[in-house]
Amino acid sequence: MILIRLSVTSPFVRKVRIAVDHLGLANRIRFVPQEEDAHDVMRAKNPLNKVPTAILEDGSIVFDSPVLLEMVDIMAGGGRIIPSDFDPRMKALTLQALADGILEAAVLIGYESRYREPHQASQRWLDHQRKKVDQGIAFAQTLLDDAPLHVGHIALACALGFVDVRLTRDWRAANPKLVTWLDDFARRVPSYEATRPEK
Repeated sequence: MILIRLSVTSPFVRKVRIAVDHLGLANRIRFVPQEEDAHDVMRAKNPLNKVPTAILEDGSIVFDSPVLLEMVDIMAGGGRIIPSDFDPRMKALTLQALADGILEAAVLIGYESRYREPHQASQRWLDHQRKKVDQGIAFAQTLLDDAPLHVGHIALACALGFVDVRLTRDWRAANPKLVTWLDDFARRVPSYEATRPEK
């Protein structure tokens, strides 16, 4: 069985958890908490110490979320959440990249307050990251499609969910199309609510 190390609050892990559930791979993949031990074997093999990280059956390590999403798609037969044809594939991967960029900017905002004293925080840096979040969310509306569920949709839902929980950003008022889309996603994909982190 493949093991995937997780932090339950990580939106990047959430993407993979949703994909595993959607693809029906729960009997082949087990999620386990990230070890805090500095001598943990995964930390030695993953110098970035990022989650999610998979330990394959042969002991090799695979990271991080875009790679794991490709891995589970292949495990499910391929073309399930990453389209095979060129145009839909590029659209799905581009939306995933945009959503991951939103997430990365949002995480950096959190790190600025977590790892710096208030007097050390850079307002210019925070404003720069917040602009990425706001512009990314607005642009995401232009990339929505009616295609079957793919990695872009999963990543965007997790990005919006993370902004809802971790940032004091009201993205909803300016992006009603995305509000409707996310509500529909949550109805269609039960694991979205099941993996929602606590505030």
